Amino acid sequence: MAVTVVHFNPRIRSQGFRGRLTRGRPLNNFGDLIGPVLVDRILADAGLVQPRRTHRLVAVGSIMKLTRPGDTVWGSGVNGKSMDVGAAPALDVRAVRGPKTRESLEAVGCRVPEVYGDPGLLWSRFWPRDTYLRDGASLEPVGIVPNFHDRSTLTGENVIDPIGDPHAVIGRIARSSFVCGSSLHGIVIAEAFGIPARLIRSRHEPPFKYDDYYAGTGRSEYAVATSVGEAISMGGERPPIFDGEQLLVAFPADLYATQAEAS
Repeated sequence: MAVTVVHFNPRIRSQGFRGRLTRGRPLNNFGDLIGPVLVDRILADAGLVQPRRTHRLVAVGSIMKLTRPGDTVWGSGVNGKSMDVGAAPALDVRAVRGPKTRESLEAVGCRVPEVYGDPGLLWSRFWPRDTYLRDGASLEPVGIVPNFHDRSTLTGENVIDPIGDPHAVIGRIARSSFVCGSSLHGIVIAEAFGIPARLIRSRHEPPFKYDDYYAGTGRSEYAVATSVGEAISMGGERPPIFDGEQLLVAFPADLYATQAEAS
């Protein structure tokens, strides 16, 4: 029995034997992988372990459409490409990414507390920026993090590929003096570290999830750049207004067991 941390990580179709399409390796977009990593760290710090019952926790990412009846939601959001709210209203919602997701869930009768924030903003509480700046690592002036759909439109040595191990990708973000790009979690992680960050308009992603994140951090109005050069000239967006303690308190620790209960 265990709590499964639901996250998006599809297998990429690739050209196989005799030109047949096969399901190859997982996508491994870092922003979609940080949920399970973060949850494991929260559990370890709190001395919690897997329970005797099976449950699903939907945490981090625009994955509300992946929910099933009875799932617990903590910090996730609606995708925006579709307004699919999954199993709502049959969900146990503890927190959502922002007010736009809350409105979407409440519209179908789901009870949603007014607790906002992408859990990625908590990353620096568990892995401070200095974690990635050891051994005299020098800072790059700019780090560019595209959404994985936008990878082909941004090239160069300052581009940080969002596909890969979360700590490796986040390490490059931490070693940047300024971050820009269309990766939502590139922006989230940069802001978690206190690094100035500016969103660049995505060619493939609709505004909804970005609007949701910024509104959930006290910035209903924000400015989007159309290019790297424009992002650099604009500088960072206003810092997030975010209550990390409130989001941590909303973490569904009750789904898990203490060491004594598990023994």
